[in-house]
Amino acid sequence: MSLLPFFTDVTGNVPRYLRTMSWSPDTVYVGGLGFFSASVELFGDPDWPRTSPCQGWTALDVLGHVGATIGFGTRLLRGEQPEWSPGDPPGALVGGDPRTWWDGLVTPALQAVAGVDLAAVVESPVGRRSIGDGLSFPALDLFVHAWDLARCLGRDVVIPAEIIEFAEVIFRPIPSGQMRSPRIFAAALAAPPDATPTEAFIAWTGRDPRWTAATAGSA
Repeated sequence: MSLLPFFTDVTGNVPRYLRTMSWSPDTVYVGGLGFFSASVELFGDPDWPRTSPCQGWTALDVLGHVGATIGFGTRLLRGEQPEWSPGDPPGALVGGDPRTWWDGLVTPALQAVAGVDLAAVVESPVGRRSIGDGLSFPALDLFVHAWDLARCLGRDVVIPAEIIEFAEVIFRPIPSGQMRSPRIFAAALAAPPDATPTEAFIAWTGRDPRWTAATAGSA
């Protein structure tokens, strides 16, 4: 199936980095880095304190959380054993200009994942697991948090059907009690009757798919 009818970035164009992809954890991860970067590029300096769909977090906190996750993953892929330091709030991890800070994480992440052996088993914070397993959730998280950032600005993104299908495959074996936790997803919400596939997926992640700062009680 062609991606072109339904996968557009926040500007309405099909991103170049997603025009030809095979859907495996590493390619989803690479595509997610580009997709999240497209949302980051929408922000000006005054926008980062905006309320986000992630309860209690600003847009800067979303960026800090994603950046911490990507930096941690890069070090793991290099064979290091980093300690997980999520930051409280996560936005405190962002140094200097937020877009520059994020850009400085993307290139090392792309270099670290290039040609990686997805079957290789490494130590992780949740025990020994394959690199492919370890990449899967951060890869999907990039797409979900790209949606979060875009919604901070009142913008929409379209998450591709292949990504949604990839998520279903990844999360199907995980018990609901383990998946519906502060570390992964809140309880699923009911999607509107006329929900798009993206809106239905976002509701499944525990977010209001039609969230706005106004409905969150923020000006």
